[in-house]
Amino acid sequence: MASDSLRFYGAIYVALLVAATLKVVFERSFDYWIAAGSILVLASLKTLLIVGYFQHLRWERRSLSGLMALALTLFALLMVAASFSVT
Repeated sequence: MASDSLRFYGAIYVALLVAATLKVVFERSFDYWIAAGSILVLASLKTLLIVGYFQHLRWERRSLSGLMALALTLFALLMVAASFSVT
């Protein structure tokens, strides 16, 4: 049982390592906007892996996950509003 858990978290770690390596590959290989979009997608996937598995939100109640999604949405809206107030 402990070996399965170690193998599972090891696989998540390897996936995060591959995503970090792909970030460098995208940055050096593609045009700026394609690389930026690809890196944002990779960052989102890495965030989902970390939050879902290492912070155990995958096994929490759906109401808690919904609360986290609401907080993330409000944070994004605040960032957009702040960017308009700066310019």
